[in-house]
Amino acid sequence: MGFDGEVWTVRGPAGGEDLGEIVVAEADFPWLSGRFTARPAYAAVEPLFTRDLALMEAEDWAQWEVLQSEIRRRVALISPRGPVPEFLLHIEGDEAWFRWSDEPFAEETEAAADADEAEERADAAD
Repeated sequence: MGFDGEVWTVRGPAGGEDLGEIVVAEADFPWLSGRFTARPAYAAVEPLFTRDLALMEAEDWAQWEVLQSEIRRRVALISPRGPVPEFLLHIEGDEAWFRWSDEPFAEETEAAADADEAEERADAAD
C-alpha cells in the first residue's frame, strides 16, 4: 500500500479545527514523513511539538510520555481513510513524521496490563 502523496490532517480533538496537513513524501515502516502545512489554529499547539523535540533530544522519556498523552488529548490525526486511534506525531517547522495504528501501540497495552496486574496484587495483599 503506497502512502506517497496522501494528505493526512492534523485536527483539534472531537472534530475541532484543522491545525494543518501533512503531504506524505516518504514511507519508512513504521514511520511516514512529509511536508507539514500549518493552519492558523496550529499556533495553539505548536509549543507542545517544540517541547516534544526538546525532550527527545534530552532523552527525558518520563516527561516525553506525559507530553505525548497531552498531544493525543489535544490533537487528532486523520488519514485519508478516517481518524486513527493511536499515533506518535512529531512536527518541526514544515516537516512532520509520524507512526500510527488502528489499535493501541503494544507498549501501551503492555504497560496498561502491567498496571492492572500491580493493582490486582495490591488489592490481594490488603
